[in-house]
Amino acid sequence: MLGRPEVNLLSGEFFIDGARDAYRWFRGNEPVFHDAANDLWGLATYDTVRAAGIDGDTFSSALGSRPEAGPMPWMIDMDGAEHSKRRRLVSGGFTPARVRAMEPQLRAICDELIDAICDRGECDVVSDLAAPLPMIVIGDLLGVEPSDRADLLGWSHGMLASLTGEPEGFEAAAEAFGAYVAYAHGMIAARRAEPRDDLFSILVHAQVDGEGLTDDDIVFESLLLLIGGDETTRQVTAGGVELLLEHPEQMAALIAAPARLSTAVEEMLRWVSPIKSMARTTTREVQQEGVELPAGAKVVLLYESANFDERQFDEPDRFDVGREPNEHLAFGFGQHVCLGASLARLELQAMLGRILERLPALEPATNEPLTRSITGLESLPVRFAPSAPTR
Repeated sequence: MLGRPEVNLLSGEFFIDGARDAYRWFRGNEPVFHDAANDLWGLATYDTVRAAGIDGDTFSSALGSRPEAGPMPWMIDMDGAEHSKRRRLVSGGFTPARVRAMEPQLRAICDELIDAICDRGECDVVSDLAAPLPMIVIGDLLGVEPSDRADLLGWSHGMLASLTGEPEGFEAAAEAFGAYVAYAHGMIAARRAEPRDDLFSILVHAQVDGEGLTDDDIVFESLLLLIGGDETTRQVTAGGVELLLEHPEQMAALIAAPARLSTAVEEMLRWVSPIKSMARTTTREVQQEGVELPAGAKVVLLYESANFDERQFDEPDRFDVGREPNEHLAFGFGQHVCLGASLARLELQAMLGRILERLPALEPATNEPLTRSITGLESLPVRFAPSAPTR
């Protein structure tokens, strides 16, 4: 890429096709750049992304964490004490002890999903394994009925359609949001009348300093948990399997040394970078890499670009299941680090470990180009040696 690449930070197509080549050019030539068509500033290097993400006083989340939208009443669009208070209200569902206790359950869910396809000798990793696991997990945590999981999966996927930047995407997202709001209000009423051991009950009844959440607050925080718990884990599970298929020597090394799985998951998180970006708004004039950003500038923190920064990662374009250290930014960092990061890691280790153990001779089932969207792979057909279910 010789000249300055064309960039549109509001286009889903940009992030699907060509973003990494563009990022490489910007890191080397213009680490702080202006997307003039959308009046957005992009931060392309690891150091600039971290510096902005840590400095919440200057780079505020309160005017919206998405570049295409204004603020929403959930914790990622809050700063400082307000963010900390909201996070404390929600964090009861993600204590270390609660997450650790889920490990046997996660393994059982993975085996149940694999049991359904293992004797066929083929499956679609996305629809059969990667999508159901996180929806079952977050659905159970929220307290939804198993019969409602398919609806939640559809709403979660639908609400991210706006990331394409196309009118039909916004329409699909609005329709999915309306359906989820109606469902969530029903859950709130039910848990207010009869609390259970689930996240909806925690959100309905939790208080900090004598204050709780309004119903609208609960709708948005539960929605954040739904999308965050579903979409990112699905993307990295499917993307991780794709990476292993593309690098059979790395898959062989992982099968030979299963203890490397946790390290391999970190590399998959870096490579897939399921959250491509987050936005901040400058509260004052500030300089980054010699570039003056005005007060009120909308700044996009490009996590995916940061995760491939040559100054931070040795040979970043090399997929290495043994990469250490690996201080990627896939889960964010600082005050806004992902609340469910430890659970997501546990889910990824459980599913990828069971796939490698129970689906031997795993290989692609098609030579056709795979379909992708802003939310990752849409399909990943594979073949493997058939085996009997465990139960």
